[in-house]
Amino acid sequence: MRKILATVAGAAVALSLTACGGSGDGGGGGDKGTIGVAMPTKSSERWIADGNNIKKQLEAAGYKVDLQYAEDDIPTQVNQVENMVTKGEKMLVIAAIDGTALGDTLQKAEDSDIPIIAYDRLIRDSEAVDYYTTFDNEKVGTLQAQSLVDGLKAKGKAPYNVELFAGSPDDNNATFFWNGAMKVLQPMIDSGDMKVVSGQTGFKQAAILRWDPATAQKRMEDILTKSYSSETVDGVLSPYDGLSLGIIAALKANGYSGSGKPLPVVTGQDAEVQSVKSILQGEQYSTIFKDTRELAKVTVAMIKAIGADKKPEVNDTTTYDNGKKVVPSFLLDPVPVTKDSVQKVLVDSGYYTDADLK
Repeated sequence: MRKILATVAGAAVALSLTACGGSGDGGGGGDKGTIGVAMPTKSSERWIADGNNIKKQLEAAGYKVDLQYAEDDIPTQVNQVENMVTKGEKMLVIAAIDGTALGDTLQKAEDSDIPIIAYDRLIRDSEAVDYYTTFDNEKVGTLQAQSLVDGLKAKGKAPYNVELFAGSPDDNNATFFWNGAMKVLQPMIDSGDMKVVSGQTGFKQAAILRWDPATAQKRMEDILTKSYSSETVDGVLSPYDGLSLGIIAALKANGYSGSGKPLPVVTGQDAEVQSVKSILQGEQYSTIFKDTRELAKVTVAMIKAIGADKKPEVNDTTTYDNGKKVVPSFLLDPVPVTKDSVQKVLVDSGYYTDADLK
């Protein structure tokens, strides 16, 4: 692991316990100061787990926590972060809704010597971002695509009819997921082993704003209506479990489910409970597990190092250019999960219990 020098000024301001906005969770904890944690939404169980894990670990380390959720509303998140800065919170951890929308607010934080860690989503166009903690996002896409190919090969020989979905265009991770996936899939498309029947092969065509399941479901329905009157879908690249459930709902509504017209191979990400249940039931084929406990652990370790005027550990200083600077990062490894590995990866590790998945 490579380390880089972090220059951190101590914040000499009074710290407040009051939570900003209407969706915050106040913190207990110790007297090392208050850490502002801005999360995008509670509509995804993944972000609830992230918030809970960070809060628990920070409080165990002696910090107070101002945890806020913005319900995917950009102005709400901007206001929440502004309030954190105004209150002089010691550091900020931000999972941005829109990676370009926080520039002025982050500049105020920098001017107040408040360090900023971008959490899982890179904050763009700002020199104020000090560090980035995330998973290897291009690898996520590569693993999704490989699981799609593996599932297709298990069902039969090429050529395969597939459709492609991408994440929200305002989330920097979505591009990494897409690029990683297309490194695997584009050669197969070029060779004719894989056919995108709709013809929608570009990121902008495949992108789903705000990762909205209903939008993904509607797009899948439209594709089936326009392009599959005489064809059958064999596989769908989906970058997120919520989208996968919407896609599967559209497929089932169009007659995919029985042995005569089996569901396609559908990928996912985040190992959310409903999708894991779907995998166990033989509907969704795979997901990508990103252990939020480990991401919280890495983030809290950075906070503790910064608070002690030490150099936080990073393992990537080249990949994540936010348009203003290359942000020093710590990347964790994602893990693919199929029906055969749910027990080992998700249950035996303690992430879920058997009862959670009933």
